[in-house]
Amino acid sequence: MNKKDIANIRKQFKPDNDLMNISDIFNVFIRKESSDIFHQESQPFQMLDREQQELFLNNFKKILTGQIDSKLFELRFQQRQDENHGQTILLEALQSGEMEDWTEQMLLLVEKMIKDVQYKYDVVVTFIRGTFFKPTKKRNEEAEESERDEVYQHSFILCCINKTEEPQKTLLFDYVEKVFKYNIVVDSVINLTSPIGGFLFPSFKENSADVNHILYSSGKQNEPNPHFIEEVLNAEMSMTAQEDKEVFEEIIREVVGDQLDASTLANVYEEINRVMDENEEDEPPKLDYKDVERVLKISGVEDVNTEKVEMAFQKVMDDEKYEIKASNIVPNFKSKSIKIDTKVAKISISPQDLKYVKQVNYNGKRCLLIEIDEDAVIEGFKMIPEVF
Repeated sequence: MNKKDIANIRKQFKPDNDLMNISDIFNVFIRKESSDIFHQESQPFQMLDREQQELFLNNFKKILTGQIDSKLFELRFQQRQDENHGQTILLEALQSGEMEDWTEQMLLLVEKMIKDVQYKYDVVVTFIRGTFFKPTKKRNEEAEESERDEVYQHSFILCCINKTEEPQKTLLFDYVEKVFKYNIVVDSVINLTSPIGGFLFPSFKENSADVNHILYSSGKQNEPNPHFIEEVLNAEMSMTAQEDKEVFEEIIREVVGDQLDASTLANVYEEINRVMDENEEDEPPKLDYKDVERVLKISGVEDVNTEKVEMAFQKVMDDEKYEIKASNIVPNFKSKSIKIDTKVAKISISPQDLKYVKQVNYNGKRCLLIEIDEDAVIEGFKMIPEVF
C-alpha cells in the first residue's frame, strides 16, 4: 500500500459516511497482572452512542496514520503451516457471516497476543469488521449518473490495541453544598488517542485487495513489535526507514570513506529526490548497487565503479542484490531532517538547503559557513555583518 491507498481508507472513518459500513465491534480487556482476558464485549457498531462512535472512529484513523516504513508497514505473511496461522485466522474471520464465528476467530488472535507476554498495563484490544466502497469513476458534475452508481466493494478487519491509564486525581467544587471535594474515580481510562499497535487486513492497492499482505501499525516510530509481527500475525519482519537509511550510509562509507563534503552529499540527496519525483505516481523507487553507483557518479564522487559498490552491498547486507527504498533515504526533501552536530551547536537543515553549508578553515580554526540571503536574527536582534 502506498500513501494514497492508506489515505483513501483513513478518510472514510467519519460519522454518517455512506461509503463506509462498520458492521461489528469487539472489545477485549486484558489484565496486566495475569495476562488473562478479564472481559469481552461484542455488538453492532451502530448500537454505540454517537459520542462513542466518534471516539472509536478517531482511534481507527490513528492506526492508519504515520510514515510508511516508520509507523506503517506492509508485511508479507509467512508461509502457512497450521490452522493457527495469523493469515488463516483472518481469512476465516473475513469470510464468516455470524458475529459469533467472527469473534471466535478474533479471540484466537488475542490468545496468541497474551501467550508468553507480560504487559506493563491493562490493555484493550478492539476489532472491527466492515466494508468500504470506492466509486469506479471520478466525480463528474455534468454527468447525469452519480459517481456512486458503480462502486468497488472491499471487506476488511481492523484492530486497535490501546493501553489503559490511571484516572487523574482532581478537586471538584460542589455548587449545592458549597464545598470542595476530592474526586475519587476507580475506573480505568482507555487511551484512544495513542494506540500502541494494530493492523488492517487485507492490504489494498488501488482497487484490489491483497490477502497475502497485511498493513501493520506500530505504536512508536521505527519500533515495530517483533513478537506481534512474527508470533501473532505470522508475518515477515520488515526493515524500518531508519534501518534502511543506516544501511545506505554504511554502504556510502564503504565506497567513499567516512569523509564527505556537504555539497557532494547535497548532490546525492538531490539526485535521489529527482528519482522519487519522476516515480511519484508509481511504486516508491528502490536503489540497487547499480543505481547507487550512478547516483554517486552524478553527484561528483570520484573513483567509483560497479565492483566497489557491489562489494559494499555484499559487506553491509551480505546481499549484493539488496534494494534500498529511496523514500527512506530522503524522507522529506524540504523538511529540516538533516542534523549537523557540533560541540557549540546542533543545527537542523533540509536536504535541499544542505548545499549552502560548508566547513572551512579560518585562521587555523575549523568553522561552519552557512550561506544566507537575509540577515540572521538572534533573540529578536539582527546580527551585524563582520568583515574578515
